[in-house]
Amino acid sequence: MIKLRHPWLRWWPVFSRNLLVWKKLAIPSLIGNIAEPLMWLVAFGYGMGALIGQVTLEGTQVPYLLFLASGSICMSAMNAATFEALYSAFSRMHVQKTWDGIMNAPIRLDDVLLAEMLWAAFKSVFTITAILSVMLALGISHSPKLFLCWPILLLVGITFSCLALIFNALAKGYDFFTYYFTLFLTPMTFLSGVFFPRDQLPQWVQTISWYLPLTQAIQLIRPLFMDQWPAHPLINLLMLISTALISYALALYLTRKRFQK
Repeated sequence: MIKLRHPWLRWWPVFSRNLLVWKKLAIPSLIGNIAEPLMWLVAFGYGMGALIGQVTLEGTQVPYLLFLASGSICMSAMNAATFEALYSAFSRMHVQKTWDGIMNAPIRLDDVLLAEMLWAAFKSVFTITAILSVMLALGISHSPKLFLCWPILLLVGITFSCLALIFNALAKGYDFFTYYFTLFLTPMTFLSGVFFPRDQLPQWVQTISWYLPLTQAIQLIRPLFMDQWPAHPLINLLMLISTALISYALALYLTRKRFQK
């Protein structure tokens, strides 16, 4: 039995349970997750891109459609992981009391939280796979380096699911998540270089925005779309990994504290 021989795999039944439930709504979930980013891509990439043409990125002229696509794929990974680790996880934890039922089995709260984090990261990878397939079909990028996007975007999904689980542990209701989106995710989306180069911002804003996890993701992904290598991949990866580890530790602490009440 997994419970006895491999206690570090006790998260797997919870993950499998979420997968089985999700299979019933896989198509609506896929459409919902890819519709918005594709609308952004069409409206801004083709619409505004026709007016802008190209943008200057570190002295290189880049088609705006390519620039936007490489940023929006990171934004999509962020949003998919965030929505799953906030709204869906909160429903299972607080509204449906699914977590309480699961913990009647020999599964700890730590295992449930790990499974929720990995499940949210999986959902983000599933979403970006669909979006990347559309981008490839449209011929936005032909770089063979795009295959490296998957493991990087998996890490992005893990990072943002860990961040979201912090707010999941603090929330009393769904309305609480508005603060997270309004005060953190939305400003980060505009400051991290999704829609325009960061060097257009004041220097002090550039300095702040460099430490944002979405900035680190874009710094890794955008060069791959341009068939180049990231300038500082180790720094970017370490920043994302550090954010994920610290956030997960805090989410675990806050979730344990919530269930002790």
